[in-house]
Amino acid sequence: MRQLRLGLSVAALRPGAVVPAAPGRGTLSGVKIYADRFPTLLRQLLTDLLVVVWVYAAIRFALWLHDLIEKLAVPGQKLEGAGGGLADNLADAGGKVGRVPLVGDELTAPFTKAAEAARAVAEAGRDQQELVGQLALGLSIAVLVFPLGLVLFGWLPLRVRWMRRAGVAQALATAPAGRDLLALRALAGQPLGRLARIAPDAAEAWRRGDDATVDALAALELRRLGLRAGR
Repeated sequence: MRQLRLGLSVAALRPGAVVPAAPGRGTLSGVKIYADRFPTLLRQLLTDLLVVVWVYAAIRFALWLHDLIEKLAVPGQKLEGAGGGLADNLADAGGKVGRVPLVGDELTAPFTKAAEAARAVAEAGRDQQELVGQLALGLSIAVLVFPLGLVLFGWLPLRVRWMRRAGVAQALATAPAGRDLLALRALAGQPLGRLARIAPDAAEAWRRGDDATVDALAALELRRLGLRAGR
């Protein structure tokens, strides 16, 4: 009988099987987001809030650093503006001088060379601005790598793992013979001291199918995840 009940539980959790699980508090479309028990719920809420503040502060700092470095491009902007304006004025003056009969071409040459030099100065200013822009972007991304890496590779996997485990446990709590599997999980993972407080020989009581022991073990496993029995 025990094997039959366990078999029904495993079959109920196979892909495509329908497991009756009524959404409750902290549940969204069958996915468990938050715990039922207050201590675990409070810890999750505080952690999530700290993560949001951490990400916001990291982004704000990156934007501040980007704007700060971009100020280094101001000299390049002034250099580009001055060089471009001087080049235009020299080219205009050379055009007017070039209309002088006989000697216009000779008089135009110095203005042309000076205009080319001014354009080179303006080009140097543009290059300096581009370099500062790339530096600002690169450093801004670099300072985001560590804080966002902690979130993506530290907090998020743990959060998703809890959600998956809590969702499975919640499904087991309402599935046929699901409490047997929760009890078995408690036997395998709970400290011996907690098991001894439930029954002197909890494993033997579970094998006998003692309902009180099975319920107590299942509730113990649910409590470890911050869930309430019957959720």
